[in-house]
Amino acid sequence: MKKTTLTNLILSGSLFFSAMLPTQHVQAQQNKASQWPRGITYEIFVQSFADSNGDGIGDIKGMTTKLDYLKDLGVEAVWLMPMNPSPSYHKYDVTDYYGIHPDYGTMADFKEFINQAHKRNIKVVMDMVLNHSSNKHPWFIDAAKNENSPYRDYFVWTHKNDPQTQKEGKTTGADSFNTQHWHKVNGSDYLYYGYFYSGMPDLNFDSPKLREEVFKIGRFWFTEVGVDGFRLDAARHIFPDERPQDNHNWWVYFRNEMKKANKDVYLVGEVWAPSDIVAPYLKGLPALFNFEMSWDIAKAVNGGRGDSLAIKHARITNFYKSVNPDFVDATILSNHDQDRIMSTLKNDMNKAKMAASLLLTLPGSPYLYYGEEIGMKGKKPDEQIREPFLWDAKGKDKSRTTWMKPVNTTDETVASVAAQKKDKNSIYNHYKALIAVRNGSKALTYGSIEPVQMEDKSISAFVRNHEEESLLVLHNLSAKELTVSLPANLTSYAKAIYKGKGSQQKGASVVLPAYSSVVLKK
Repeated sequence: MKKTTLTNLILSGSLFFSAMLPTQHVQAQQNKASQWPRGITYEIFVQSFADSNGDGIGDIKGMTTKLDYLKDLGVEAVWLMPMNPSPSYHKYDVTDYYGIHPDYGTMADFKEFINQAHKRNIKVVMDMVLNHSSNKHPWFIDAAKNENSPYRDYFVWTHKNDPQTQKEGKTTGADSFNTQHWHKVNGSDYLYYGYFYSGMPDLNFDSPKLREEVFKIGRFWFTEVGVDGFRLDAARHIFPDERPQDNHNWWVYFRNEMKKANKDVYLVGEVWAPSDIVAPYLKGLPALFNFEMSWDIAKAVNGGRGDSLAIKHARITNFYKSVNPDFVDATILSNHDQDRIMSTLKNDMNKAKMAASLLLTLPGSPYLYYGEEIGMKGKKPDEQIREPFLWDAKGKDKSRTTWMKPVNTTDETVASVAAQKKDKNSIYNHYKALIAVRNGSKALTYGSIEPVQMEDKSISAFVRNHEEESLLVLHNLSAKELTVSLPANLTSYAKAIYKGKGSQQKGASVVLPAYSSVVLKK
């Protein structure tokens, strides 16, 4: 059972428009103000992204050929979903923490990918699944059949008559609907703990031997392979919910150990919860996903009401800064565990563009889920939110993966990258323009946020400040044109560095067409 506290261990241990021209984009990259980890990160499901050898499965060499695409988009880092050997398509149940899944390529392929990414100033973050392994992992296979196995202590066991095994029947977090956490082993009177399901037995972080193995794994990927950071899956569940302090302390302990291998180590954690539960993790995981704002952005855009967004974000930002002044707010619209933002917004292209505009102008260090920039669609089950990326029309697309038949994102429902690049009004060019504006602005990258209240509740208005740069951002979340009268103290914001199609400023008034935005500078 998990009993030992980690506290003592830690104390002793260690001017762009929405249809921007290519020449303007080059200028934007040369004038870049952002610097990762404050820049844009792009999440990739390797299996669906790009196929290099025609077997239908996305792979590392395929990703390598697309690095120039990501560089041109304005991306400064990639987060790769699990790369390790695994019996499942998603690979969140690892059977070898030191290997690369053979469908994806070899370790040499991965090292070359990292090398090529670094040449383009793109960092590489890999998914590290430490909460649990696969029940097909050699550690677990040996531990399950032999109570005296050297790996027995790597997992959590209890006798079938233990009263705690009767405390089932409820979910304990928004990241799992599983209610049965103790699982049987054939021919044994002992049960093992698996928070997500029986195929993913939880690792026992009360075991010193297991902890050292985890440190060894981390050091391997940093020193031997050269990754820049980890996205840490299920960071809230290292210890059970009734031991939150041990969860918080563990990540401080882990980060201290990883800094010995890479002093600039980047760790971003998945803590699927509101800000009050997320905040204590910031001491060990200075970058955490802001799920709360992703929910609020979608709700605001669907409801056409933006007046409270900046207020909410300012509250969360100030709260997190009180815990860790250097925290990195990893903002998102959706990811591989959520319905795609386009589907959440009922496939409304105008609303999807507005969601992107909000994400890229509010505070935070945005993560883009692959395909968001082309408006990919998808609703659960999970396979249908992880469908193949569309690089070109079906007959021309040499990189498209075919490991699954897509249900939501097809040639009939979503335009390919190649088609969208030619369309100045495409969502791809919308993303590209706003990313360039953000990457060229210190205020948008690093700045504070000051909410501005407007008479019309459809308007989301806020000021972003950093050093000498001050920007006024206005978004119209409604389906009708609105004229906004600037308060007297904001009339000095008169130069547009970004404006949506049809937007215009006339003295102290700004005309905002439906679902459009303006960024004004003093």
